[in-house]
Amino acid sequence: MYRRIIRPLLFLIHPETVHHLIVILIRFVYRIPGIPQLIKKIYAVDDSRLNREFWGLKFPVPVGLAAGFDKNAAFFKEFMVFGFGFIEIGTVTPIGQPGNPKPRLFRIPKDLGLINRMGFNNLGLDEAIIKLKNKPAGIIIGGNIGKNTLTPNEKAVDDYAKCFEGLYPYVDYFVVNVSCPNICDLSELQDKEQLRGILIRLSGIRSSMALKKPILIKISPDLNSAQIDDVLELIALTGMDGVVATNTTIRRENLVTDPELIKKIGNGGLSGKPLRNRSTEIIKYISEKTHAKLTIIGSGGILSPEDAAEKIHAGAHLIQIYTGFIYEGPGVVKRINKALAEKICNHHIT
Repeated sequence: MYRRIIRPLLFLIHPETVHHLIVILIRFVYRIPGIPQLIKKIYAVDDSRLNREFWGLKFPVPVGLAAGFDKNAAFFKEFMVFGFGFIEIGTVTPIGQPGNPKPRLFRIPKDLGLINRMGFNNLGLDEAIIKLKNKPAGIIIGGNIGKNTLTPNEKAVDDYAKCFEGLYPYVDYFVVNVSCPNICDLSELQDKEQLRGILIRLSGIRSSMALKKPILIKISPDLNSAQIDDVLELIALTGMDGVVATNTTIRRENLVTDPELIKKIGNGGLSGKPLRNRSTEIIKYISEKTHAKLTIIGSGGILSPEDAAEKIHAGAHLIQIYTGFIYEGPGVVKRINKALAEKICNHHIT
């Protein structure tokens, strides 16, 4: 029903407008007595074979909602009823910012993909904290943190430190976003020395806290093997806890969408099906390079149970979806969880 009726109707409206309308609708429906429980009964999969524990956190299922959907920690409670095991909020920056000029989000349906150049649009750290203070117990929330667009790279470490310290009491794990292609020169922070400074600073702050919370690095699919090796070396040296593989890509190879349309859309990070193979390659590379000892959250091109299984077999311990949720609807979460429970849980996910 979603793919045949609902999606075609939604796709008549600009994607960013649809996003806001869907959120408003879900938040309204969520307030109707009994409806959240009904939605959870329809979409959530309660199967102990899916339970996973990493970094001392107990995930009910291995499928999460990737950062970018709930930028301001505004509706994570509502979206948990669709069967997610965790939700990553953000990217949060110290000061609220509008992001890049509109239009900045584009569908390419022939490729089951999205191109975005949102630019870390969010309401800022203080607003996120206000929302997270009301987080119910039992919901696992990741905090994806970044720098403000106007902050020069040489001062980026201060932005990351401010977000890290501010969110520390309220989120369960952190993701350091140094790989978004939509912030000018942000990818330079993946360079060894730049990243080292950020990770050392965050590690120092964490060491002063009573409770150690995991820190992951979100990496670009456009890194080569040597660059990935540099990131892995820094993770080992600074005691980081994992990676999110991967962010969106600036590449445009092998698309079936009209090249003129792609050219007209312009710059931005590509997500969805075109990213599937590359993100899986990177997951496999990292898993083999670290002898499967580094926790990996797989992200990129997951639109079906088969895509999810591919990520798990490549070495991902948890997975996140975003574009798949848009193209396949909320039912995709249930289909993935059921497939993982029935087909591969017992012999691969540990």
